[in-house]
Amino acid sequence: MGRVFVVELDGRSYRCKFCRTHLALPDDLVSSSFHCRRGKAYLFNDAVNITVRALEERLMLSGMHTVADIFCCCCGQIVGWKYEAAYEKSQKYKEGKFVLERGRIVDEIDCASEVYIDTCPSMSDGEDA
Repeated sequence: MGRVFVVELDGRSYRCKFCRTHLALPDDLVSSSFHCRRGKAYLFNDAVNITVRALEERLMLSGMHTVADIFCCCCGQIVGWKYEAAYEKSQKYKEGKFVLERGRIVDEIDCASEVYIDTCPSMSDGEDA
């Protein structure tokens, strides 16, 4: 096991809810209208400081996809998944993109101070699928 080098993003960023590690920039946000089992999620063009697990076929609300779960490289918490392949033509735009679950990330602006991290809203909107 090697040393973990964490990328620090400049400016506002989305971070891991559990350890505050930088994960994505607002400029990479493609859509905020995605859903997961635990609530809402965001689709990003890019994500950093993540570990990608093994690929698997998964039937989702939008059809069959090849995906890989993604985890925070610092604390190991699952934060979402990466789309590797989509089988329906209308879903091809997702390939190579990252989904971060809203209940597992925080926006730097929403929770600006680590002293008050417990007062930040949960941001999970409940079960969707």
